[in-house]
Amino acid sequence: MRLVHRDLDIVIAGNVEIADSFLARARGLMFRREIPEDSALVFEFGKPVTRSLHMFCVPFAIDAVWLVDGEVTHTARLDAWTGFSRGRADTICELPAGSTEGVRTGDRIGFEE
Repeated sequence: MRLVHRDLDIVIAGNVEIADSFLARARGLMFRREIPEDSALVFEFGKPVTRSLHMFCVPFAIDAVWLVDGEVTHTARLDAWTGFSRGRADTICELPAGSTEGVRTGDRIGFEE
């Protein structure tokens, strides 16, 4: 599965991993050494509410995108170990730092097989 910027018609990540269990969502990127280039870890939730991300036990910076129905509601660069941000979302995408240059609030992001 790929993560695609629908407005610009570009692939943001060619390899998408879905955190599809309670344990996978709780662990996220903690204790990993890196998130490979061209990859994304995606958290899908049932309904949009304010959701936060922390970088505790994550030794590298990431870009994060909060989505509601495929529309970007918030983006953030989170620093290793100390980063924290929150936004309204039903889906959150975590990507390598620098992957979301040009992604703005209001843009449309989606998934393709």
